[in-house]
Amino acid sequence: MIAIPETPERRAVLTREVTARTGLDAAAIESFLRAFYGAARQDPLLGPAFADIADWDRHIATLARFWGSVALMTGDYHGQPMQAHAHLALTPDHFARWLTLFEATARAHFTEQGAGHMLERARRIARSLEMGLIPLALPARGRQTAP
Repeated sequence: MIAIPETPERRAVLTREVTARTGLDAAAIESFLRAFYGAARQDPLLGPAFADIADWDRHIATLARFWGSVALMTGDYHGQPMQAHAHLALTPDHFARWLTLFEATARAHFTEQGAGHMLERARRIARSLEMGLIPLALPARGRQTAP
């Protein structure tokens, strides 16, 4: 199998294909992110996680690069989301609420195809972050005794 080279031209083709199929583009994603994170910052459960962000325009720009890479295949984001969220002491409730709010905002801002595209990726990202950030409670290993 021959690998397809990752080039700016190839990424531009992928971005155009996603935009044509979903209606998503950089401006729509940024508008969505401003609405979503505006609501998340006001949410009683999620809001405290954002309390230390002083420069929201800079943060939205980072999020726009991230979601552009994830949703539009731009390749513009080069951060480490797991490391960026490690200090937040998130729980499964945080991830469930984040997804609920993300879905409601996506459905209000995007076409059905655009919302579906974003939600598929959001669910995968949330699952990955949750698995990476929250230790799995396993039963203690030891010798079992017969009843």
